[in-house]
Amino acid sequence: MVDAAARRAAPAPGIIDAMPARVPDLTLEPVRLSARLDALPAASVLRRLRDGTRPVYLVGGAVRDLALDRTPAELDLLVEDDADGLARALAGGVAGAVRVFPRFGTATVTVAGRTYDIARARTERYPAPGALPEVTPARAQEDLRRRDFTVNAIALGIGGPSRDRLLSVPGAAQDLAAGRLRVLHADSFRDDPTRLLRLARYAARLEFSVEPATRELALAAAAQGALDTVSGTRIGAELVLLAGEPDPVTALGLLQALGAGDALAPGFGIGDPDGARRGLALLPAPADRAAAVLGAALLGVPAAARGPLLDRLGLAAGRRHAIGAIAAGAPELARALSGARTPSQIAAAVGRAPPEAVALAGGLDRQAEPAARAWLQELRHVTLSITGNDLIAAGVPAGPAIGAGLAAARAAVMDGRAMGREAELSVALRAALA
Repeated sequence: MVDAAARRAAPAPGIIDAMPARVPDLTLEPVRLSARLDALPAASVLRRLRDGTRPVYLVGGAVRDLALDRTPAELDLLVEDDADGLARALAGGVAGAVRVFPRFGTATVTVAGRTYDIARARTERYPAPGALPEVTPARAQEDLRRRDFTVNAIALGIGGPSRDRLLSVPGAAQDLAAGRLRVLHADSFRDDPTRLLRLARYAARLEFSVEPATRELALAAAAQGALDTVSGTRIGAELVLLAGEPDPVTALGLLQALGAGDALAPGFGIGDPDGARRGLALLPAPADRAAAVLGAALLGVPAAARGPLLDRLGLAAGRRHAIGAIAAGAPELARALSGARTPSQIAAAVGRAPPEAVALAGGLDRQAEPAARAWLQELRHVTLSITGNDLIAAGVPAGPAIGAGLAAARAAVMDGRAMGREAELSVALRAALA
């Protein structure tokens, strides 16, 4: 079992510098990027924009991922005029497909089961650190300068006169080739502190390093309380995205190394990365992976501080309760599972604990891991041939005795002491009538 002190241990200071840069088959040639875009399932929708009269750009992470020969998770579009109009053109008259957000000049459109974000090119001014920006229409090249990192400040023309034209900020191509994350200006993290979380998320996902000056700016922003200037709801949304990454453990380790973990709450982060990974590997579908990850991140946070932190993050009530329960229950559950020897003892140790807590408990303690795996993969699926109605028909009065009888029968089935309906009923009746 990993003790609390070990869970609270900070990651090695060099974790940011040690991230390997992996840049396969990099290309920033517009024709090759367009060919990679054409190979995506969404290409049939985007082809509608090719021969239009308005310049339309694919922008941000989608261009970065195409350049790295990755499949983009999101396809964001940029125009210099009316985002609403482009959204309606893409929707093709489908009712309810378009949502418009006039304050920021943005719109979303859902076509063929996929949602596209469309933004009017703009500049941004932050009236105060952490505040939502004030926006002014601008040209596409100017829009790129408001982005978070240079590797996301690239746009590929896909329609109208901009077709096959590539725009980027200075240094974007070099940083992408080097596998390096760099902010565009010194106030980036002060303007939008959620970029601290995105820095950790992108570095872990892309396996990119953090440029030294960017690292120092991030450390300074976290130390100076930048995260206190932004709403908890925005931080919570970013944490859920981080928890959904392919390697959220590394992302949380990077967040700690940047000082942002303790800035959220002292002890927030992953103190036992190997244990957390073992727990996530045990997690069955369709469990709430984000809740398991964030529950693990709360293990080093004092119990009294967990509730206020979760309230501040503004997560949905059900997920908030689940995360708190996972963090509170996993250590004790690990101890109980490590001592369970029979299937019925495993079931008794688990009780009503959710799969996320069982998986995390199995990761925390190697002695508990076999029991956790047995429960998650097999034992929790054990069912009975009998029901409470069978016990009532046999003369057991309705009430707690019914539950006791069924629990005894299920334990007997798990342990191989009851095979078939009659054996189950016999065990259940003995327990219910005892």
